[in-house]
Amino acid sequence: MTEHRIHTWFPGRLICIGFGSIGQGVLPLILRHVGGLAAERITIVTADDSGRAEAAEYGIRFINHPLTRDNYRHVLEPLVGRGDFVLNLSVDVSSVALIRLCHEVGALYLDTCIEPWPGGYTDPNLPASRRTNYALREEALELRRSHPDGPTAVITHGANPGLVSHFVKQALLDIARDTGHETAVPASREQWARLAMALGVKVIHIAERDTQVTHEPKLPGEFVNTWSVDGFVSEGSQPAELGWGTHERHFPRDGRQHDFGRRSAIYLMQPGCATRVRTWTPLAGNFHGFLITHGESISISDLLTVRELERVCYRPTVHYSYHPADNAVLSVHELCGRNYHMQQHKRIMMEDISSGIDELGVLLGGHARNAYWYGSQLSIDEARQLVPYNNATSLQVTVAVLSGMIWAIENPALGVVEPDDIDFRRNLEICMPYLGPVVGQYTDWTPLTDRGRLFPEDVDESDPWQFRNIRVL
Repeated sequence: MTEHRIHTWFPGRLICIGFGSIGQGVLPLILRHVGGLAAERITIVTADDSGRAEAAEYGIRFINHPLTRDNYRHVLEPLVGRGDFVLNLSVDVSSVALIRLCHEVGALYLDTCIEPWPGGYTDPNLPASRRTNYALREEALELRRSHPDGPTAVITHGANPGLVSHFVKQALLDIARDTGHETAVPASREQWARLAMALGVKVIHIAERDTQVTHEPKLPGEFVNTWSVDGFVSEGSQPAELGWGTHERHFPRDGRQHDFGRRSAIYLMQPGCATRVRTWTPLAGNFHGFLITHGESISISDLLTVRELERVCYRPTVHYSYHPADNAVLSVHELCGRNYHMQQHKRIMMEDISSGIDELGVLLGGHARNAYWYGSQLSIDEARQLVPYNNATSLQVTVAVLSGMIWAIENPALGVVEPDDIDFRRNLEICMPYLGPVVGQYTDWTPLTDRGRLFPEDVDESDPWQFRNIRVL
């Protein structure tokens, strides 16, 4: 890029909580695109010394002070006031607690996932239903009901969840255009849901294949990833979750329904990193991905639910289908063999990456053109040319953090909002220059393609988009 337009002006202070790979990667984007935010008005509060050198390079105050349930107010209240922005990129710090604090003092807020206090994801004494992203989302949305007004708090706005919700809306409009379904851009949740139903969309996969490789192989006892190890292990250890579609005929034998909330999603009685599903992307073709729980699986299925007289008459099945970098796949296999106790050593692939792309998009299946993938095919070489301290995976996240921040600054008094509630066009406008090739491609692939070639399988041929056909047993 030869020119970087300042997108907005922000006169307040920025408090960044957590400064791992995403915090380090988003900082140069914020300084580039948020006008008026000088280094002396930025403070980093984090739980270790990771990124201290990068913060010092920009002259930014760096505080190594882990936040806990007992001390977070004592640490943050002197730093956060009216008109400031809290950017939460941490793990094990409660999003709900931080949102409440921001509401009280009049500060804006954004996170990339809804975090609980330690143990909220993995405490075996908690029922499985309460260890889900569904439960965390319901708790966060309760703040919207109890605090209907106040400073904007954008929850779950990274690449996914976050950016992919904007991809879904653009994909729906593309399919409508290409199938002769005339429509204006929907202006409400109900209109988006009606459009998806009219198009016949049955499933939405957040389909991602990361091919970034390094010359430094994974060692025994080491978890290697292209983004937060702690974040990946936490969500991979949660129950697998998916939005549950109205077209589904076969409820999973290990599936469970929630007895509270919107009931747009179900969960499986096994971890997401032990659950595989079939999916497709344009460059990778068909592959097996992990059904890792993510907030977008729940929020998108909720967004696209059509109700008539309180009866659900349409909803697509929505889930994440993730094939991480090969070193991360090996790390997941080792993690599972250790009964989900994390390895002693952690490594983020960054400067050592030699080649590869992160192909991240949404696959919408079941409509008149069968299936359509829309998303980013960002390479490591492009990422390095665009922004320092990023790889292809982190840049897809950090630019979405930036776009969510800018949107919140431009819309500062809307309370708690999800990616599905905010302007997809504005966010895509900000993100597009940093996503490499952004493509839309139709395919005749279905989960039944080339199945049963070696062994017969129990499939439902009457509808290839049944979850029973997608899941790898």
